[in-house]
Formats: sequence, structure tokens, C-alpha cells
Amino acid sequence: MSDLKLFRTDMTNSGMAEVMPHLAEVEAEVQGLVEVHMEALLGVRFLASEYGTGPTHRGRIDSLGLDENGSPVIVEYKRGVDAGVINQGLFYLSWLMDHRAEFDHLVRDRLGVTAASQVLWSNPRLICVAGGFTRFDVHAASEHRRSIDLVRYRLFGSDMLGLETVTSVSGGIQATRRKRRQAVARATDVQDASMVELASAVDEALLGLGDGVHRVERKTYRAYRRLRNFACLCPPRRSKLLIYLKFDLKDVDLVPGFTRDVSGLGHHGTGDLEVQLRTPKDVERAQDLFRASYAVA
Repeated sequence: MSDLKLFRTDMTNSGMAEVMPHLAEVEAEVQGLVEVHMEALLGVRFLASEYGTGPTHRGRIDSLGLDENGSPVIVEYKRGVDAGVINQGLFYLSWLMDHRAEFDHLVRDRLGVTAASQVLWSNPRLICVAGGFTRFDVHAASEHRRSIDLVRYRLFGSDMLGLETVTSVSGGIQATRRKRRQAVARATDVQDASMVELASAVDEALLGLGDGVHRVERKTYRAYRRLRNFACLCPPRRSKLLIYLKFDLKDVDLVPGFTRDVSGLGHHGTGDLEVQLRTPKDVERAQDLFRASYAVA
């Protein structure tokens, strides 16, 4: 974002005026903006602000949330560059893992019984939102076996907020192709080799879209995310795979038998555009849709 330049057009005089970026006056300003719009900005449902960790840890977690795959999320904020943000967040993440019942109770109170029953404790996340990060921060994040997202913010003018993912670490080493294929086979739970190969091709296509793509395994779907989900792959139905993408449906020409608007229908995973895949050609055909969904995640 340090290289990003934003300009406001003046249609009457055909001129351009640069909108200069700046940091918040105080950390609480950033926290307030994100908490009010957390789901839209980070794909995380807000649970609590300044959550106390008790007399032993003697701290306050900036924000607690639950992402769209059910993963617990801690969000820590810094106005500018702060070398302690990752260690502070990991300290609170350790507390969270030791207080699962307390978090589950919080989710049940705020989001309901169904959400509480679907909390995914295998993949808790730390999101650090700050004015900047050093190369030491990026290296430190990559060394930990936790899901860590470093997000740089900038304010533009009086009414614009920019977020840039500096690095996103899934907390585990990327699986080899063979392990990925075995995982796909288990997830699809079918004996049809062609469906397993098709699911593997989709998996490789989505992981290959760019840096910072992570997979999250749920019982009923596999999510692919950056900060937010951009694709959810479901087990096959009647010799086809269903994948759901985050998309503005006004930008899509729906094709019967290939794409479908499911915004008013219940389904596993997230996203309102359903893509039906039956052959490797369908995967190639869907590449532009994959890229467009990835771009807005």
C-alpha cells in the first residue's frame, strides 16, 4: 500500500487530485472502524471488544470474532509500526486455546447455538491490523505454527479506508501433491477416480491463483480463503462437483447447467454463485470466475 496512489477525478475540469494517505490519530479509531464493519472487511463476525483475560493473564483482547468457516479470531490493532503486535497477539491466542469453553459460551450468547456447535478449534486465527510491519514481523509470522494475517491499513481523505494483506500464514506446511490428492479423496468420499482427479484439478487451480491462499477443511465443504473465503468446494453430487464463489452476480452471465444464482437457496459453504463442474474442460472454463472471486477476497 505504500506504493498505492489514489486520485480523485474532477469531471468538470478534467483534472486529477491525489488523495493523500494518512494514519489514524489514535489506535482506537482503527479499531472502531474495523469492529463496526468487521464482516465486510475481514469476513469475521464480531463478538466482543476489549475482552478481559482475567487476573492471571491480566490483559484485554482488542477484538474477538468468528470467521465464516467457524474459526475463532483474535484481532489486534496498532496505529503505526509496533514490534510487539505479533507476540501480543500470540499471547492472547494461547489464552484463547486454554479457554475454549468460555469462547464457546460467548459465541452461543452472541450468535446462537448453531454457530457455537460449529466452532472450528483446529484453525484459530490471529489478524494484526497496523500502520506497517517490518521484515522481522513478516519473518516472525512465517515461523509460527498458527494462522497469522498481517494487514496494513491506510486512511484516505475523510471517508476511505484501505487494507492490504502484507502476509498470510496458514500455520502449516503446504501439503505435497500426493497428500493433497489423498485429502481430496477423503473429502469427496467416493470411489469414482474421475471425480477424485477432477477435485484435485480444482484444488490445484485455486491454490495456484496467488500467494496467501489457504484451505480450511469443514465436514461439508472445503473453503479457500485469503482474508475472506473466495471459494467453497463441496463433495460431488451425481458425478459433478459444486463450487461456490463470492461474486457480484450482476457481473455474470449465467449459463444453464454450468452457473447458477443460489443467493436465495440454502447450501453448504459461502458464496452466491454456484459453478457445476463435470469434466476437466469445465475447470478450464471456470478459471476466469475463480480469478475474479479471488481478486475481491
